This record gives sequence, structure tokens and C-alpha cells, in this order.
Amino acid sequence: MSSSGFSFALGKRLRETTPDSASRVKENGGEFQGRTGVISTPHGEIQTPAFIAVGTKATVKAVLPESVAQLGAQAVLANAYHLYLQPGADILDEAGGLGKFMNWPGPTFTDSGGFQVMSLGAGFKKVINMNADGTTHATGADDDVAPGKERLAHIDDDGVWFKSHLNGDKHRFTPEISMQVQHQLGADIMFAFDELTTLLNSRAYQERSLERTRLWAERCLVEHRRLTEERSHRPYQALFGVLQGAQYEDLRRKASRDLGAMGFDGFGIGGALEKENLGTIVRWCTEELPEDRPRHLLGISEPDDIFTAIENGADTFDCVSPTRVARNSAFYTPYGRKNLSNAKFKRDFGPLVDGCDCYACANYSRAYIQHLFKANEMVSHTLISIHNERFTVKLVDDARLALEDGTFFDFKDEVLGKYYS
Repeated sequence: MSSSGFSFALGKRLRETTPDSASRVKENGGEFQGRTGVISTPHGEIQTPAFIAVGTKATVKAVLPESVAQLGAQAVLANAYHLYLQPGADILDEAGGLGKFMNWPGPTFTDSGGFQVMSLGAGFKKVINMNADGTTHATGADDDVAPGKERLAHIDDDGVWFKSHLNGDKHRFTPEISMQVQHQLGADIMFAFDELTTLLNSRAYQERSLERTRLWAERCLVEHRRLTEERSHRPYQALFGVLQGAQYEDLRRKASRDLGAMGFDGFGIGGALEKENLGTIVRWCTEELPEDRPRHLLGISEPDDIFTAIENGADTFDCVSPTRVARNSAFYTPYGRKNLSNAKFKRDFGPLVDGCDCYACANYSRAYIQHLFKANEMVSHTLISIHNERFTVKLVDDARLALEDGTFFDFKDEVLGKYYS
């Protein structure tokens, strides 16, 4: 596939730069896949590993695009499902694409909307149960629906019928429609349409779903090629295939081999997995994938998950957590996540974190931001969100530098030792 304007240059590999890698490999259960690199897009470069800020509806919640750039984020990821429903992909197309629409000059991603179609369609709002014990939301049935909800999404081999969570209107997503929507949205990197399963789906269903996703991936590629030729006046948009397979090693490896041979520009590692198996599952995938293409891990931002993802070969990852927890007055520190609504901060006139270089810490105190939060002033969300995004972006940037200079594991031990003490 022609990829003018998009490329990936592989940098240093963790196993080559870390002096104690031999002992750590044994601890890891396999060879480390971590590496640095550079993703080049029509709107700029992304130094990897990198945390991608989530701007679901063409905005990082409560944060201006100018502030997102100032805090060091290299790229923003938006959501095809939400933008398709509101304001409409045609609006963004007419505006010149996602970046121009939201006044973001850098690289952009859009996910396919598959997660939202399935999760919202089953009544689980933004969450599908990923716990194998089944205690949170689901019963374990293949057609599980949230308690007291009706199923708003119906999957067949051709695509998905779903009702809008906004007004109940009925819509159809197929691989072709997902590609058409994402081409209109105009992001530098987009994801193939896939079916999301949970850990509670049966093995038989996981197998059927994996084959369905493979066939959908082939259809996405065909439609992507057609649209790329039709819209040749626009910058090239890279297409990443999405790897499913839950926690089954054979399914994850099969998905990686199948999609790895199809000609995708990169890959997204998605679907159901338990936190304790994150590294193992990522490594199953990266051991099978072509080394010369980037891998994006969907939906992580906790410090331990970040290090696990990096050392097992994820190049980029995203998560809504930094801004979501900010709206509940939680802020990140080197010694763990703290809650600003705590009474001890009422007369604390220091910054959220001493030494932090973010705009919030440079200009405002804990006492003032707590006051804003308790007074229901929206700018409190903005200031805490800026801090949390900066904390996460800088953590990954520092991990990348440590990987390059051979101190990755020392840095990891130091950071996690403090954060989870």
C-alpha cells in the first residue's frame, strides 16, 4: 500500500541498550520487545514510545488544543463513533479534517468506533466488563446486556446495527462505512473496524468473532485503498489493523500473524485483557507482528501499565483516565494519585506537585484549585486535567529517554517504587 507522508523508523531496542537485560528477560518470560522509534505523519513526527492524549469529541476535555501542545502531547486521538453522531463526519470533512476543525496542528488518530458501538449498544455506557470473575457488570452470556437496559447494537457478519445513545436513531456501521467516516474525519492514523468481545464471552464466540474481525480487516483495506485513490488530493491516512483474541495465546498470535501479513501501516492491540496479563498478551502480539510497523495499545495510562506496555513492544497508547479522574479532583504525583478535595489541602498554597513544569503547577496552588473545585468552577477541571496530562506525557517521555540511554529498568524501579509505596 502506498503510504506517502507516513512512515515508521525503528530506533533503539530495549534488549540492546539495557545492561541487565539478560536477567530481566528471564524475569519477563521472554525476550523484551521494547524499542524507540519515530512515526512520521503528514502533520508531524511522533517520537515513540509516546502517550497520545484522548480528544474523544475533537477536544481533550476541559483543555484547549493550545494547552495540549504546551504540555508536550505529540498527538491527539478522537472517536469516530462520537464524531459521526455529532456533529457529523461531513462537517469535519468540509472543515478540512479533524486537526483543522479543532485547531490542532499536530498528528491525529481516530479509532473506528467499534468499542463504543458494542459497549454503548449493550447498555454499559463507556465500560464493558473486562473481569473474568464476572462480578462487575456482566453475566457471562455471549449476548450480555447491562441490567435494566435493552440491547441497542446487533452484530452480524456484515456489520452492526445500533441505536444512537443521543436520540435513539438507528444507524449501520460496516467496515466500509467505518472507513468512509474516518476518511472524512481526516486523521493521520485510523483504525480498522473490529468486533470487541469481553473476557466472559465463550471460547467458541471468541473464535467466531476473531474470524469476523479478520474478514472485516480485509474489507477495510479494500475500501481504504479505494478511498485513498478517490481522495488523492488529501494527505495520506495510515490504516492500523486491530488485534483481538481476548486472553487466548493461540488467538492473539493468529490475529497478529493474519493481520501482520495484510499490508496494514501499523497495528492496534485491543480487546479484553486482565491487568495482570497485560504484558504477556502484548508480547504475544509483538512477537508475531512485523518489526517495521508501529503498535498502538488502546486504553492504558497507569504508570505500571505504561512500563509493562513499553517493555513488551507497544509504541503508543492512549487513555481517557488523566482527564476523567481530574473531573473528580484527583491529581497525579510521584507518590501516587491524590484527591484534592481532601481537607488537608484547604490551606496548602504550594503547587499540585513541587517541581512540576505544567501550567497549573507554575501558576496556581492546591488551595486555590480546591476552592475552584468545591465552588463548582469549571476551570478546576481544566487545571487538574492539564497537570494530569502533563504528568503522563512526561512519564512516557522520560521512559523513552531512559530506554535510549540504557537506564530503563533503573528508571522503572525508581518511578514505581515511589508511586506505589
